Amino acid sequence: MQRRHFFAAGASAVAAASVSRVAMAALPEAVQQTSAETAAPWLPPGVTGAGRPYNPVITLNGWTLPWRMNDGVKEFHLVAEPVVREMAPGFNVNMWGYNGQSPGPTIEVVEGDRVRLFVTNRLPEHTTVHWHGQRLPNGMDGVGGLNQPQIAPGKTFVYEFVARRPGTFMYHPHADEMVQMAMGMMGMWVTHPKGKHPLIAEAQRDYCFLLNAFDVEPGSATPQVNTMLDQNIWAWNSRVFPGISPLVARLGERVRVRVGNLTMTNHPVHIHGIEFEVTGTDGGPTPKTARWPEVTVDVAVGQMRQIEFIADEPGDWAMHCHKSHHTMGAMGHAVPTMIGVDHRGLVGPLQRAAPDYMVMGERGMADMGEMQMELPANTFPMMTGTGPYGAIEMGGMFTTLKVRADLKPGDYADPGDFKQPPGTQARLVEGAQAPAPVRAPANPNPPDGRARKPSGHQHGMEH
Repeated sequence: MQRRHFFAAGASAVAAASVSRVAMAALPEAVQQTSAETAAPWLPPGVTGAGRPYNPVITLNGWTLPWRMNDGVKEFHLVAEPVVREMAPGFNVNMWGYNGQSPGPTIEVVEGDRVRLFVTNRLPEHTTVHWHGQRLPNGMDGVGGLNQPQIAPGKTFVYEFVARRPGTFMYHPHADEMVQMAMGMMGMWVTHPKGKHPLIAEAQRDYCFLLNAFDVEPGSATPQVNTMLDQNIWAWNSRVFPGISPLVARLGERVRVRVGNLTMTNHPVHIHGIEFEVTGTDGGPTPKTARWPEVTVDVAVGQMRQIEFIADEPGDWAMHCHKSHHTMGAMGHAVPTMIGVDHRGLVGPLQRAAPDYMVMGERGMADMGEMQMELPANTFPMMTGTGPYGAIEMGGMFTTLKVRADLKPGDYADPGDFKQPPGTQARLVEGAQAPAPVRAPANPNPPDGRARKPSGHQHGMEH
């Protein structure tokens, strides 16, 4: 992490509500993060893991925002600013975010904490921050023009409230929302329970990430903000496969995954190899009588879903949005289907005349996964990523859940590819090994193809 100097402008900051002059005298440090790797859990200075009253969340390809204590209040400093996000190795996009990243850092607190959040605006236009799902005073809700004046460029506002209930929440602007959220301004908020909670189990692994989407035209680096559903870069925490970190777990651990959706469409998130339960929403923990086993959960626009499972099956299990086009990279919406059409020798000359021309392979899109198609600079391929057995043919909202028996508790490093035990992997069958196909017995009285009305209603008529 890179740390910037304290801002000296705190005394002239404009408060969203009345806050003591002492609190405004000096802002907490505006910590920056530029790496797109998944960060380790953050520990307050002088606190060991055993001294922290909660198991921290791990933000996929993100990090937790440090805080300082000031007279019993946890103080944070968010900086809204232009950022460059590496969505995958070699693919960089101009976004707006917080503290050097999009999404911004995850804010972690404990139920009952009084929190004070300084928000400095370094954008070229005004902004606000809405604390999505929180119970708080009306003047702290962050809707520009309704609850507060807008935060002008170069100004700092401060929000202060008590984290009244545990759960998973988000933060995002409520000012020029279509542009600012389309440019990547969003972040996660997790409030841990203060003590034992009857509806919140202890989990050994606790992950969180946001679903987001961007329309980045091939060869460009800045999202088109006026598009709604015609996106072409579907992302988790502004990363696309193979740039999304895997979720790792030790065999037998309870795993919690918190997912928030700030795209303009729903996403059915599916995990292979296990069953899970939805244990919470942005409204709070789910009653135990309302839970049932699932393998896919639909996360609608503006919603949070918290799922939990026991990692009891070792292996590398796919985890992805089940909308097929959300697991692809940049793809034009006018790509013709050419299945069965021999177009050898045509694509090269066409691309010389129109460099962004793309056509589906004559046998399907799998051809495209193996093609060394020349793309404009800073264009993410439609299908990419490889595994131990070849091309995975996925992109976008896809990663893996990696369960290992020998993983150390608290170890979040990628354990590498799973080695299947002998006899547990699908294999090629050839020649005499392949059994003859089983066919249904022939019908001795095949239908004659004529339709008849039900018995008693034919009146001698046939059609």
